[in-house]
Amino acid sequence: MQSLPIDVVLPDIMAALVLKPNAVVVAPPGAGKTTRVAPAILDQPWCRGAVWLLSPRRLAARGAAERISEEMGEAVGGRVGYATRLDSKQSAATRLLVMTPGLFRNRILADPELQGVSAVLFDEVHERSLDGDFALALAIDAQQGLRDDLRLVAMSATLDGARFGALLGNA
Repeated sequence: MQSLPIDVVLPDIMAALVLKPNAVVVAPPGAGKTTRVAPAILDQPWCRGAVWLLSPRRLAARGAAERISEEMGEAVGGRVGYATRLDSKQSAATRLLVMTPGLFRNRILADPELQGVSAVLFDEVHERSLDGDFALALAIDAQQGLRDDLRLVAMSATLDGARFGALLGNA
């Protein structure tokens, strides 16, 4: 597997998620945020459930799942899958699910506790949208009211990390 810039700080990100339930990751495009942070979370002792990675577009969600699966040496639909409004490739073995914010919104409204989910990652949070902002608000509400063990990670290449960190409780 090719080394990416994010690899050197992954241990710090994982350590931060042990101390606090939220993190903000700001790194340049191509650093490996999308493909490396979620799989690293799967390996954490506190991660007993699924990891959901929200990608702002359907094509990006599918592409992220394919790339992560490729890096893990597996086929899409195994441990890594994706789900969009029009397409899905997942199985009972799927632990890392890449989806769009709109689909996440539907799932959290159906299950506000997000049972079986250990972490939700918001990729490209600087690409603001109604679905994305609403999804983040619902996730924060679920964490604060129902699931203090739920980890939330916001990732971006161009985000004002301090401002967004304050939104996530000084992450």
